[in-house]
Amino acid sequence: METGDTFSARVESLASGGAGVLHLGGMAFFMDLCAPGDMVRGRVTELRGRWGRAELIEVLEASPHRVKPVCSLYGRCGGCGLQHIAYGAQLEEKKNMLRDTLTRIGQLAYAGDLSLTRGSPLEYRNRMRFHRAETRTGAGVPGLKERRGSAVVALDDCPVSDTGIRRALRDKSLDVPAGKNHFTVYSRQGSFLIEGKKGRGTVTIAGKRLFLDAACFFQSNGALLEVLIQDIRAAAKKAGTGLPAADVFAGVGTFSAFLEDMFPRMDLVEEDREALALASKNVGPESRFFPLKDYEWAYRNKEKYGFMVLDPPRTGLSGTFSDFLSERGPPLLAYVSCNPATLARDAKRLAKTYSLDSLKAYDFYPQTSHIESLAVFTRKGKPS
Repeated sequence: METGDTFSARVESLASGGAGVLHLGGMAFFMDLCAPGDMVRGRVTELRGRWGRAELIEVLEASPHRVKPVCSLYGRCGGCGLQHIAYGAQLEEKKNMLRDTLTRIGQLAYAGDLSLTRGSPLEYRNRMRFHRAETRTGAGVPGLKERRGSAVVALDDCPVSDTGIRRALRDKSLDVPAGKNHFTVYSRQGSFLIEGKKGRGTVTIAGKRLFLDAACFFQSNGALLEVLIQDIRAAAKKAGTGLPAADVFAGVGTFSAFLEDMFPRMDLVEEDREALALASKNVGPESRFFPLKDYEWAYRNKEKYGFMVLDPPRTGLSGTFSDFLSERGPPLLAYVSCNPATLARDAKRLAKTYSLDSLKAYDFYPQTSHIESLAVFTRKGKPS
């Protein structure tokens, strides 16, 4: 095969980024916007050793999992990548992606149960980051980046956004804040916060009122966040409660707010000082706060913990912090991941001293290939 060649083949599965996987002449090819079972005609766009990329020309025979996208901008807007696949099939493919990534990158053959909690396929997303799209009159309107390239697609609707955000887009009341090329909006159950305008407020999660700021990280799917919180609490109940617990990458202290009744004290670690300031309002006065990088805090602080919850960014844990956990980590770790690849890498690093006890997935982002998961690790021996 050479770049520019056309071919016909059947799509076998989805890769971790959501592209379809097919094989030709001993090579694996990745193609966007196709569904497992599709017979497609495609064109080779890139070759790299034993794999390549291809673009979809036409669907010759549609998969039974293929459906009509609900959004008129689908395929052009980069916000969603799986709207052409039935929701049930999306869930099965995501479970396969997670298992495959753990095996391929983490070299972990996880044989336990792997549940995937489904969400609402539409109107689920409470937190959205918009970009400024220019109109012919020069006015800025909310938009999202194109699927390919850096151009911004102007939006007058978004079917996956929370009803409050969707209503504001439809009636054109969501103005771009002055001086902002991108901004974040949070909407849930009457709360409506806009970075650069009214950015701070409260939201009720699982019966607790939490302070947040649209500019600070906060989980984007409130309904499934409540499920995740209950699962973290269930994991924490297996830890010894005589020692304090730590919440690393704590954000505004969401998890600590639901764990502090179980431990003598919560220690919250977060680089964003604005988030920590909000966290101090969300947890009790017994808590301690560390505005440091994970590894700096770990090696400076000699505290022993009975439990630790980790919610790192997509880049996962630093190698230094992974080493610290292997050396002196607590008996029980709850690792919240938004990236199966870095979860698998970190699980491999932790495998020297920890066992993967359980793994659960949550469909925080239907219609996309993103996967949220909770991995619970137990220490093989006593912490030093």
